[in-house]
Amino acid sequence: QSAHRAGLRSFIRYGWRWSWRVAAFVTIFNTVSTGLSVYRNKTTISNFASAGAFTGALFRMHLGLQGLAGGFVFGTVFGIPAGGLLMILQKLTGETLQEKRNRERRELYEQKLAEWQSRLSVTEDLGQMESNAQEELVMETARES
Repeated sequence: QSAHRAGLRSFIRYGWRWSWRVAAFVTIFNTVSTGLSVYRNKTTISNFASAGAFTGALFRMHLGLQGLAGGFVFGTVFGIPAGGLLMILQKLTGETLQEKRNRERRELYEQKLAEWQSRLSVTEDLGQMESNAQEELVMETARES
């Protein structure tokens, strides 16, 4: 029981030290890969490799040029399989993030187009009603004369 408590204490102590680093690494990796995907308008393995290289180099920058190069290589090596796994999981769900983004953009465009056309038809109806009213006024004035 004392060994169990000691293990739990060390897990809490060292787990906190590593959890924020892992969370920061994953956040930066996802931000860079998503940014590249949005900028290039496609999702490829090279986006994940670049994100891994950037993040790895960023986390090893404090070790000098060798650390920077090592982090770059390490990030690239682990970014490629991580990206491949994410792309495979997206394909298994039936819709990739790119397809979802394009579908949502198309639906928003169609919604705005329908709204614009309905406003335009209301404007045309008002113009037609106004011209009909003017014609009736002219005919009524002509009858009175």
